[in-house]
Amino acid sequence: MGGNRNSCRYDGLRAFLERLEREGELVRVAAQVSAEEEIAEITDRMSKSAGGGKALLFENTGTEFPVVTNMFGSPRRMALALGVERLEELGERLEKLFAELTAPKENIAAKLGMLPLLAEMSRWMPRNVAGRGACQQVVMTGDEVDLERLPVLKCWPHDGGRFITLPMVNTVDPDTGIRNVGMYRMQLFDARTTGMHWHIHKTGARHCEAWRRAGRRMPVVVTLGGDPAYTYAATAPMPDNMDEYLLAGFLRRRPVRLVRCLTCDIRVPEDCDFVIEGYVDPAEERCTEGPFGDHTGFYSLTDLYPRFHVTAVTHRRDAVYPATLVGIPPQEDAAIAMATERIFLAPIRMALQPEIRDLAMPVAGTAHNLAVVSLETRYEGQAHKVAQSLWGAGQMMFNKYLALVPAETDIRDPHALAALLRRADTSRLLLAEGVYDVLDHATRTQGFGGKAALDMTAVDAAAEPCTVTVPERFEQAGGVVAADASYVAEWGALFLFARPGEAADAAEFMAANGVSGVKYVLLLDAAAEGMPAADLVWLAAADSDPRRDLSRMAGGALLLDGRSKRPGDAGNPARFPNVTVASEETVAKVSARWVEYGTGGFLESPSERYRALLLSDAEKW
Repeated sequence: MGGNRNSCRYDGLRAFLERLEREGELVRVAAQVSAEEEIAEITDRMSKSAGGGKALLFENTGTEFPVVTNMFGSPRRMALALGVERLEELGERLEKLFAELTAPKENIAAKLGMLPLLAEMSRWMPRNVAGRGACQQVVMTGDEVDLERLPVLKCWPHDGGRFITLPMVNTVDPDTGIRNVGMYRMQLFDARTTGMHWHIHKTGARHCEAWRRAGRRMPVVVTLGGDPAYTYAATAPMPDNMDEYLLAGFLRRRPVRLVRCLTCDIRVPEDCDFVIEGYVDPAEERCTEGPFGDHTGFYSLTDLYPRFHVTAVTHRRDAVYPATLVGIPPQEDAAIAMATERIFLAPIRMALQPEIRDLAMPVAGTAHNLAVVSLETRYEGQAHKVAQSLWGAGQMMFNKYLALVPAETDIRDPHALAALLRRADTSRLLLAEGVYDVLDHATRTQGFGGKAALDMTAVDAAAEPCTVTVPERFEQAGGVVAADASYVAEWGALFLFARPGEAADAAEFMAANGVSGVKYVLLLDAAAEGMPAADLVWLAAADSDPRRDLSRMAGGALLLDGRSKRPGDAGNPARFPNVTVASEETVAKVSARWVEYGTGGFLESPSERYRALLLSDAEKW
């Protein structure tokens, strides 16, 4: 294995897994397991256990390849993947680099002093190398190509099939020759074709359109595994036309070595585990892809996407198949998002909004739905300026709910945020419309919806909060069947529960029960009663569109209707999905076999906590 304790120099995925094992961060599962839902259910239990559990290496998958899941599933493992002790080190390193590059140079000596830094930066640039790499030790072309040999997972019972979930999709702009590496799930259709789920906002889709205009087939190469820095870089919100392999080189502190593919002129890292070469024909009719249990915690429903045709598959002799499970948070992607917060804060400050001090995306927001930003303010409206700028910046354009807080706030301390929310002036609310992630299911207009930002930058966390009155026992009224006042004292938030699709009058309920002084009223499905706050916030944010579901009540409280939306009703989406839960059969199977897996003490299935949220056929799809 290459590398030492404090560097990110992994000569392939197995080297990283060996490091995890030495650090006590990996469990080997020797028992034979199925790629059809069983691996996913084991992983779901592990990823939702304390601290994100352990990485799982399934050594007996019924194929010639082992499967690793949850390898990035904790801040510790994410830091190990990127070669640091703390994820904050990466942001600090990048901020220092930016400061050195942009500092004024008053004389020739100062300018010459930049040469060592520039020389170091040049060493991060990707390098083309001759010959074949380890990723091409085994070659399958023509009739030998068979994706069915790979242990591709089916994760959830209503998935449209098996999906490659950690692909690094390499494409090239035909006009400029600039490469992009993105991560777009791929549904297996047969041994030689898959779907290519790139959204309209993504660079892969833009490249595809450019190839369509050129009237040519689009070469596409998918890589799996290798140094974990590659996988992270493919998920990172890099500016368009910037090379993800340059970011990987920065993270590794050494260049990515690229070899030429066998059936097209695209280069890929020499140490990847798998390389899947092929093409997309932009002139070909798009195919139906999905459903898929997605990172939102809901199924993304069927839609039309390009078809990827495979011309060659190559792999290392010791290849490990990497996969990730997405679904109801927390999952592995939460740790990946945490790394992104730390790494990309410096560019946001330097290039976009220098008044920003910190940015966090709470796990319950599944990356796009919730964000908290601390900032320095000197003038009225500055918070609005920051909100509007963020909503137009890169992947922050997908944000739905934004909280803006004073610079000194520890935005990762729930108590610090609660103190501000409890004392906020709810009239300082900015409402807007803008771009959504295509996966957002609550809006009636796909990829477009409402946005809301609450300006709390002037709130004094030590001020006396307003008096709150709630009864010891609630009576049903106004169509509200239950209430949870557990979070009123600290957060000023009252959770109400009503049946989806039925009339519910929160004001009538509060008047009937003598409720006053609350700041936030969240109306949720009756089935969510009793769930912890993180789950309630996840549901409220995921199942709402601020332009339809957010309003200010007569007493000043903000009311958010986060119930499921019955398809077809006025203003509702045409289709509404179910949450992702494992089948009862899979849960029973995994529970019965738990001791065989050797993964430690028994873990209950998270799906059992969420099964009550499933909608009837009349309420979904």
